[in-house]
Amino acid sequence: MMLRYFILTSCPVKCSNLKPNPQIMNSFGGSWTIDKMEIVVAYAQAYLTIMNKQAWVKTLYFDGFAGSGHIDNDPPESEDVIKGTALRILEIEDPKSFDLYYFVEKNKKNKNLLEQTIKDQFPNKSTFIVQGDCNQKLESMADYLKKNKQFRALAFIDPYGMSVNWKSIESLKDAGVDLWILVPTGIGVGRLLTQTGKIDDLWLNRLEIFLGMDKEDIRKHFYKRQSSFTLFGEENWIEKEKGAIEKAGILYQEKLKTVFKYVSDSFAMRNSMNVIMYHFMMATNNKAGLKIANDIIKPNYKL
Repeated sequence: MMLRYFILTSCPVKCSNLKPNPQIMNSFGGSWTIDKMEIVVAYAQAYLTIMNKQAWVKTLYFDGFAGSGHIDNDPPESEDVIKGTALRILEIEDPKSFDLYYFVEKNKKNKNLLEQTIKDQFPNKSTFIVQGDCNQKLESMADYLKKNKQFRALAFIDPYGMSVNWKSIESLKDAGVDLWILVPTGIGVGRLLTQTGKIDDLWLNRLEIFLGMDKEDIRKHFYKRQSSFTLFGEENWIEKEKGAIEKAGILYQEKLKTVFKYVSDSFAMRNSMNVIMYHFMMATNNKAGLKIANDIIKPNYKL
C-alpha cells in the first residue's frame, strides 16, 4: 500500500575514470554533465558495496530530473550518443543493482524516450518512470522512506534552474537518503542578486522559496550597508557582498546541515571565464557516505 502511495500515478516498467573531460561538450553544459555523472556513478558503486553487506536493506535510486536517457537526445544508434546518468546507474550490476529505480521527468517527450529505452534495455529491473514535478515526488519519497525503514535511497537532483524548493529538501529530514544535488549558485542565485539590492518581487519570491529564507534574511546575508561623508553630508547605500556566489554555496551547505548530519565538500563548476555557475554537493546521515563523497570530489573535481 505504501509503495503504491509513493508511486502515485506512475506505471511500472517490468522491465573509472574520474578525471574531468574538457573535450566532451554537449547541449547541457559541456564537461559539467559528464563530471556530475561520473561522480554520481562512482558514489553509487561504493554505496551499493556498503549496502550489499546489509542483507535486510532494500535500495532505491531516485532521479528527480532524469531526462531522456541520453545526454544529447540523439537516437540510441547514433555514434555520438552519450548515455545519461539514469542508464549508467541502471547498468551497475557489481556488487549489486538497486532494488528499485524511480525516475521523474517533467517533459513528456523525454519521459517517453527514457521509458522506451529502459523497457528495451533493462526489462528485468524494477523501474518506475513518472512525468511530474520533482518537488512533489521528493516529498512523497520522504514520506515513504520514513514509513518503510528497510529502504535506503540514493537521490540525484540535477534541476533546471532554481526549480527545487527548500521545503522539498527539508522534507528529507530523518529519511534514509543520501542526496547529491546541483545548486545553481551562480547561474541562479547570483543572477537574481542585483548589485544595488533592488530585486524584483518575483525574483525575491523565487529566492525565498529556493533558499527557505525570508527576504530580510536574504538581504542581511548577501548585502551590506555602506556610507561615506561628502560635502553635503553622509550618503548611505546598499551594496552586494563580494564573493556572493561563494557565499551562496556555503549558505546552501549550512542549510543542508539542518536537514542532514553531514554535507560534503563542493565541486564548484566554472565557466570559461572561471566564474562559478554551480556547486555540486552531497548530504547524508552516514559518516561513511561523507568520506566516500569527499574522496571522490577532492582528487579531481574540487576547484
